[in-house]
This record gives sequence, C-alpha cells and structure tokens, in this order.
Amino acid sequence: MSLPRGLGRGLGKLIPTDEIEDFFDPTAEEDKKESTLRDIKLDDIIPDKNQPRREFNETQLAALADSIRENGVVQPIVVVKEGNKYKIVAGERRWRASKIAGLDKIPSIVRTLDAQKRLEISLIENVQREDLNPIEIATVYAKFRNQFNLSNAEIAKRVGKSESAVVNTTRLLNLPDNAKHAMVEHKLSEGQMRPLVTLSQEQIDAVLPKIIEEGWSARKVEQYKVNLTNNKKALKTELPRERQDTDIYVESIRDRLGVKASIKTSARGTGEIVLKFKNKEELEKLCSILTA
Repeated sequence: MSLPRGLGRGLGKLIPTDEIEDFFDPTAEEDKKESTLRDIKLDDIIPDKNQPRREFNETQLAALADSIRENGVVQPIVVVKEGNKYKIVAGERRWRASKIAGLDKIPSIVRTLDAQKRLEISLIENVQREDLNPIEIATVYAKFRNQFNLSNAEIAKRVGKSESAVVNTTRLLNLPDNAKHAMVEHKLSEGQMRPLVTLSQEQIDAVLPKIIEEGWSARKVEQYKVNLTNNKKALKTELPRERQDTDIYVESIRDRLGVKASIKTSARGTGEIVLKFKNKEELEKLCSILTA
C-alpha cells in the first residue's frame, strides 16, 4: 500500500505527538479534515469533569512546567468546543503545567464531538484492515492513548485485541526510524522486529541488514538477542558482585523506559539514578511513562 504523507505542512509540522509520526498514521488525512490547530487562551479551557484521573503530582507538574518554560509545549492538547469554552479531551497535565509556567495560550487540536467520534470509529476500522502494517497499527494505538486519553485496556476493548497485544505492538514505536521504515518497506513482521526494541541503535544497525538480506525468521532474531544477552552475562562474571547487580537494574530501567540510564552508589548504599534523553520528544515520552 502507499503510505499516507500525513497532515500536510499545517498540522503535520505542528503536531509532534511523541510517538505519532504522520507518515505512519492511516487516519492522517481524515484528521486534517476533522481538526484545526490553534492557540487557545488557558482561561478559555476547562478540564473534563468525567476524566477518571483527578490526582496530579505537584512535583511532576512543576518539572513539566520548567520544561515548558524552556522548550514550549511540544505536544498540543486535544479539546472539543463546549459552549463558549473548550473541554479537554487529552492533555490536562500539559494544560495545568502551562498555567504554572505562566503561559497565556496553549497549542490545541480542536475537534467537534461528532468529529472526535468519527475519528475514533475510523481508527477502529483501520486497525481491522488486513493491509495495515504493524507500525501503522502501533501508531493508531498511540493516537488512541495520546489524543483520546485511553488506557491500554480501553484500547484493547475497542479494537478487539488483548491488552498485552496492544502493549507489545505499541512498543514497536520505540524502534529507531531506520528500523521502522525498513519494517514497512521490506514487509518485516512484528515477530521479527519485536526482539530489537530493547537493543541499542548500534546493535540494530549491525543486525538489520542481515535480517533483511538473509530473511531471518522471528525465532532466529530472538536467538540472536539471546546470544547478545548471554555474551553480556559472560562479561559480567568478571565484575564485582555490586557492579553486576547495578547493571541488572540499569538494563531493567532501560527496557522499561526506553532511555539510557546509569546508577551511582556510595559506600553507605545511597545513590542516584540518572536518566538520559536525546531530545524534547524523548523527554515528553519519558514523563508520560513515569506519570501514567
């Protein structure tokens, strides 16, 4: 199938929703017709009283406000018109943090209730298409979460999949761009690519050409990853026990959050965990995972 080119120069350039790349978004053209992007005064926006999440960590909001002061609002919120106000569909944390940051306006994707419902139906229908590749399906799941405020369990119920299937497919969006495009262009399966999600860019660059050229099966890719892990464990046998334990924690954090991490400990057993991000989008994504 030919991939959609996205929302055009308008919305496509101005909606960098962390995991949603318009190139892989099968509903991008419809979204362009149904949505408008504009800066709305914070005072003209109201939260959704039916939003199940009512607790907001003040420390995390303050950290997000600091990020917004420095980088602006990276991901617009989603709102619908309600009377003379706009009700938040997704992005209440960003709205609250923007108020703390002293902003007057916030970039917002504006939809009508009818348009929101039509887009949701379109997303569900697209997931059921047989010609959709796994990256496009993962993008649909991300759109459900980021623009409809749905949990993985709620997404699973809407699309008729298990929650674990939704989680595993969505994790494909953690792959680097070259791997995602290779997956689409060479019709690589989710089973072939899923083991690569937790590998580094260098490791993926080394093995990806072999997977494509030699037609590796999903089992062979998984075995390759197991071998990499076993080699790491062999190297760790020469490290002090304390260092081995720390490395295990670092790997666990990296696999869960998708970012580089390091742990520094003192002789008294105290220490700190350092999380590293490459750009604003990765920071937003990290904050989203930590505050979910």
